[in-house]
Amino acid sequence: MNWILTHSGRQFDLVNPTAAMISPLDIAHSLSNLCRFNGHTHTHYSVAQHSMLVSRLVPDQHKLVALLHDATEAYIGDMTRPLKAIMPGFRIAEEIIWHAICDRFNLDPVLPECVVRADLIVLVTERRDLMPNHPAEWECLRGVPPMPETIIPQSAPEAYMQYFSRLMELMQGDHRRACA
Repeated sequence: MNWILTHSGRQFDLVNPTAAMISPLDIAHSLSNLCRFNGHTHTHYSVAQHSMLVSRLVPDQHKLVALLHDATEAYIGDMTRPLKAIMPGFRIAEEIIWHAICDRFNLDPVLPECVVRADLIVLVTERRDLMPNHPAEWECLRGVPPMPETIIPQSAPEAYMQYFSRLMELMQGDHRRACA
């Protein structure tokens, strides 16, 4: 079996995903229930909330791709960065799904540098605010400043509502720009 059943009742093919299989509702639902860092935060903190923070830090024309930059995780979960680095098969599957997501939302599959940078800024802030104190340095965060504000984790239902609303808003704005 190469497919999963999504929250909306869709059959999502993990090997041959298409844009038609991608649902904003499924993405919002799943990402709001997925906890960052494999759940090793002080309290539940969702991938949806993480994505909303990343989206806040980029220019308007990149807000949609920033909001969706981790949308593959709605279909294959959130794998920790160190494990993902040693699993090339996972990265290939993630890339295939990312292309289907980009087709669905009419996005360039190459993340803009501002999204990559915003993701790191949020990551260093998450480490500061949500993770246990530990002296080891995370090389990827060297020289990256955290956000000035403290992250206050949202409940899964609250993150779902905010993420889904923001996604619909950005999709509508993107559609208006495409028609202009």
